[in-house]
Amino acid sequence: MSLHAGTVLRRTKLPVLVKQSPTGNALGRIQQSYDSFARGDSLASRLEVLEIIIPPVAYPKGAVLFMERQTARGIFTVCTGQVKLSTSSLEGKKIILKIAEAGDLLGLPATLSGKPYEVTAEVSEQARINFIPRDTFLHFLRLNPDAVIQVAQLLMDSHYAGHQVIQSLGCSRSASEKLARFFLDWSTNHAHCQDRFRIALSQEEIGAMIGVSRETVTRLLTAFKKRNMLLVKGISVNICNRPALQNLAGM
Repeated sequence: MSLHAGTVLRRTKLPVLVKQSPTGNALGRIQQSYDSFARGDSLASRLEVLEIIIPPVAYPKGAVLFMERQTARGIFTVCTGQVKLSTSSLEGKKIILKIAEAGDLLGLPATLSGKPYEVTAEVSEQARINFIPRDTFLHFLRLNPDAVIQVAQLLMDSHYAGHQVIQSLGCSRSASEKLARFFLDWSTNHAHCQDRFRIALSQEEIGAMIGVSRETVTRLLTAFKKRNMLLVKGISVNICNRPALQNLAGM
């Protein structure tokens, strides 16, 4: 079901970008942006140099930034916290595709193409987020041709990440293999390969990420605990036997 943009705006209360500055200052900021490219800074930091983004807004857990099939208004940059990106299958089943963290740009494909957002973005852990209107971001790309290369890289990364999700959900892996791989991947991508880390996701949400039911996740976590491979208490996770978990995951 499509949703009018105003619905989400009422929930998120996003301010409108109105900041303007003299031409001289603008030229100076553009030069700073090019200097930033020479240093190899991230795209987000280059945007900050240009001062084209509004101050970060604090969002509580559960706040919706945008919804699937909503008209794209711009991109969101995550400063702190986490944002859950999800979509729905033809049967209406929710599938969580990614947990975005600080430094991630959300809504980039839709903002560039002018098509509706392809996913729903919901804050899963209290976050501070910047919003960049579509027209402003496109103008930034016109002024900074080198930024287009980095945007293309981000789109390629998104493509390959989506391919991995499809492989994980579509391959004939067992539920235990999927869950073991989920925790190992989380350790690698979100916890610097540490054995102790936090996951602010419910068992139902974890199931939605790997394509199994909450009941299956609960049953497997009990089995992992009995085999002394993995222990989960609330949001705290402890990988007790990494080699055994890797063997189960086929890694």
